[in-house]
Amino acid sequence: MPAQSSRTSGPTPTAIPQPARKLSAALSGSSGSSSSSNGPTFPLPKLRLEIRDLNHAGSEAFLGAVIASKALSTSVKSVLELLYHSPDSPTTTVPPTRSVTLILRSMGGVAYTTGSDLDSDHKEIHFSLDYIHRAIPSSRKTHEIMGVLTHEMVHCYQYNAFGTCPGGLIEGIADWVRLNANLSPPHWKKEATGNWDAGYQHTGYFLDYLEQRFGKGTIRRMNEKLRIQKYEEKRFWTELLGRPVEQLWGDYSQAIDKESKKNEDDEECVIVEKQDVSTPKSVEEPATPVSRPEDEQ
Repeated sequence: MPAQSSRTSGPTPTAIPQPARKLSAALSGSSGSSSSSNGPTFPLPKLRLEIRDLNHAGSEAFLGAVIASKALSTSVKSVLELLYHSPDSPTTTVPPTRSVTLILRSMGGVAYTTGSDLDSDHKEIHFSLDYIHRAIPSSRKTHEIMGVLTHEMVHCYQYNAFGTCPGGLIEGIADWVRLNANLSPPHWKKEATGNWDAGYQHTGYFLDYLEQRFGKGTIRRMNEKLRIQKYEEKRFWTELLGRPVEQLWGDYSQAIDKESKKNEDDEECVIVEKQDVSTPKSVEEPATPVSRPEDEQ
């Protein structure tokens, strides 16, 4: 897999409900291999941690939110189990990633992934201590750290069509994995405005629609197709799903509109309290005549 560099930009807050999610896996997982309920296990790469400033408040926040070794191994397992069927599957091919080094340092942005100086089989995830310290609320430290790590770990294992894959699709696959690892942040929302390849959660939700529409394993097949050939948009999508991506995006837009309308209709439903039939209706008493001085004469 050719070396690649991917960056994660800071989120734009949008208030939507976020389902609760337990992160015990990030705190109790074990390293060595990735296990699944089916039995086979993926070998894990060598995992390293480099903290360039232990005195930085972001370092303390990171070490207090997760156990680094278990957080890294958990994110690797999530990626392998979502993007690859099993270690011995003939339909998917796991890249030969030999090591992943998480580097915590002061920098702008959120995070990015690149090949190391050794070769592209050795990856580096650079994660901003400033972002960890300042941009993440204390109540969401663990969830957000795991979300970013999982997103960036995808870049250590996904294919990119020999460097020809659109960046929006690369980032969309990474956020699709994050979404399906139950690590989406509260500002994410489905929307079908603009272009399908805008990237990140915008494309991630589109890919999730395709996964649900065409069946489990659709994004795995997409990733495998990016392994074996260069990206030519019309050919890529018609061979994979039988129709051009513009048509699929239009179908997705209609599905989002339909879902949005249903939600609006649900919100407009008014619950009318039933009147207690056991309570008799009040009988209006006749008005008492008001005496006037002239009546008394």
